[in-house]
Amino acid sequence: MTAEFGDRLPAAFSRPGSSSFVDFLADHAPNLLPGREPAPIGSVEAPHATTIVALTYDGGIVMAGDRRATMGSTIAHRRMEKVFSADDYSAVGIAGTAGVAVELVRLFQLELEHFEKIEGTLLSLEGKANRLATMVRAGLPMALQGLAAVPLFGGYDERRSEGRIFSYDVAGGRYEEADFHAIGSGSVHARGSMKKLWAQGLGRDEAVRIAVHALIDAADEDSATGGPDVARGIYPIVAVVDAGGYRRVGDSDLAAVVRAITSGQEES
Repeated sequence: MTAEFGDRLPAAFSRPGSSSFVDFLADHAPNLLPGREPAPIGSVEAPHATTIVALTYDGGIVMAGDRRATMGSTIAHRRMEKVFSADDYSAVGIAGTAGVAVELVRLFQLELEHFEKIEGTLLSLEGKANRLATMVRAGLPMALQGLAAVPLFGGYDERRSEGRIFSYDVAGGRYEEADFHAIGSGSVHARGSMKKLWAQGLGRDEAVRIAVHALIDAADEDSATGGPDVARGIYPIVAVVDAGGYRRVGDSDLAAVVRAITSGQEES
């Protein structure tokens, strides 16, 4: 930066403009945006994140992800984090090519932080979902080369006083999901589990239990999804988002939830 502009930043950095950091970067340094570099030729071996689940409860949402990343038939990572805070009142989970997905999340976090600094207020939950859709669409050239990253987004809507969940496709299509949803390789099994267990009026603790149960059921049927590993102390990443904001559930609490679920399965 110093070599190109001397001791002063270019005027564009201090001139009022869009509250979107992505739009600013697209105007002044588009080569820094994900998906703007030339698409790779041929296949690329990269770790893949697997299963993310989300469900609503009375006053918020729970989002959870297993910890396993795979590369073909090999376990690439056992402690990968796939659920992140997007901002104080929303969460985003990732499935697909791990490196591309993590980069997408980091840019999304920066986008929301930039908007808040410029506008002095948080973007609405629906506005956040729309911004994320635009960013996913920008990664379509990479997705066509097999490097797809698909998020699951949700949070607390202060205008409606409720939790909401949004899913996406690789072309940037945005869909609001009712009650619960799952993405990734174990999503079919996770959705089947939540379909049996979800009900109107759930409390937060019951919603956490259902999310963990869905991941356990998915891991039981899908080799790419990692279940809780009690011996290694590896538990899913589970977050709740409600009027109190984003909070991550501690491993000690999750250990108790896993024991209750597995003991019930053994008894049945």
